[in-house]
Amino acid sequence: MSLEAKTTELETARENIASSTVYKVLTQLFDEGAFTEIDAFAKSTSDYAEVVAGRGNVEGVGVFAFAQNSERSGGAMSKAQAAKIKKVYELALKTGSPVIAIYDSIGGRIDEGSELLSAYGDVLKYSSNLSGVVPQISVVLGNCYGTQALIAVNSDIVILSENAKLTLNTDGSEADTKTNAEHGIAHLTAKNTAEAIEKARRLISILPSNNLEYAGTSEFDEPSAQADALEAIADGNSIIELQPEYGKSMKTILAAIEGTTVGIVKSEARVIDSKGASKAARFVRFCDAFGVPIITLVDSERFSCIKSAAKLSSAYSEATAPKISVITGNAYGAVYIALAGTGAAADITYAWVDASVSALTPEAAAVIALGDDFGGKLKGAADPKAERAKLTAQYKDENLTAMKAAEDGYIDEIILPEETRAKLTSAIDMLSDKRVSTLPKKHNNLYI
Repeated sequence: MSLEAKTTELETARENIASSTVYKVLTQLFDEGAFTEIDAFAKSTSDYAEVVAGRGNVEGVGVFAFAQNSERSGGAMSKAQAAKIKKVYELALKTGSPVIAIYDSIGGRIDEGSELLSAYGDVLKYSSNLSGVVPQISVVLGNCYGTQALIAVNSDIVILSENAKLTLNTDGSEADTKTNAEHGIAHLTAKNTAEAIEKARRLISILPSNNLEYAGTSEFDEPSAQADALEAIADGNSIIELQPEYGKSMKTILAAIEGTTVGIVKSEARVIDSKGASKAARFVRFCDAFGVPIITLVDSERFSCIKSAAKLSSAYSEATAPKISVITGNAYGAVYIALAGTGAAADITYAWVDASVSALTPEAAAVIALGDDFGGKLKGAADPKAERAKLTAQYKDENLTAMKAAEDGYIDEIILPEETRAKLTSAIDMLSDKRVSTLPKKHNNLYI
């Protein structure tokens, strides 16, 4: 074959690959300009492999990505596709670069038999081995059934478009985006492909590239003058709430404070339920894996489930990333200990001036401290219920204050709400060089 013929063959092959819709999706993902393809001409049977893979920049950050091509054999997993994906993971490990995986597939190539099992197993293994080394983001744009769903959910963050069908059931049942969001499978949802890709780009812009890199530092706007308490802490337009439809007793948020990426855990209810605690535990472990400072805003009185409470406490105590707690309201008993006290191994604990801290609920503390006086006053009261509430409130105001907790050494500093952002900025700077040596073990056994 002549050089001219070979050149024509190459150009035809390139046009064939670039004409697919998924190729255009990757060009939307990466910054303007060409991305470097990986195994561009690898074939699965008689056609090109059912996935496009490559490396490019996202918001200036080097990223590896692969996107299943539903226009080729329905995007079905094959040994050729698995080989390309494995190479993506290998290169990401060598270079310390994040991985974005884009899923849209009818399943696997059944005609490959046992080789398909090996292909699936290799991809799942490589993804698991890379967990905690570089951030992994899954973007599900279409069908993602069976083992592929397991691989997709194996990532750190899952983004589902409105058309996504993500489920272990090979018949596609129980796969809609709304259900997955409510069950905590989806971290973020999007109306369409363009929005899903944009959300992946935004995550890359705020996350560290790997577990050896410091939390990202970027330019963000100052909080707006009308910002609420949470928004007033974070830089303007930097807040990304994860899993908002799941475990609503807790919020988990990626944001930036003075340009430094942080993870914010905020209690949203008097009682932290099992879903909220589990959601927060996973988020704390994610932040810790990449050295992202963990900011905890505490205003809760108790946990509803001992197992999930232990899971959350374990995540905090094992985390070695900078940990700063702010008690914005109530922090009683196990909640204080697990999220703001010695159990959390918090580096700095602040409390707003009107916060309340106690080893017990105010009523229990009042009954124990006042003894017979408490019961005696109730007996002679015209309205015992109202009198109980009055005595409890009085005891709380006089004895369970932030000042008393600070005097006893349980709070590092009492602050005004409007001082929170400045105090957090100072604490993050102070803890930027934090180093902790951990015990020689693989991991604890308290999370499952």
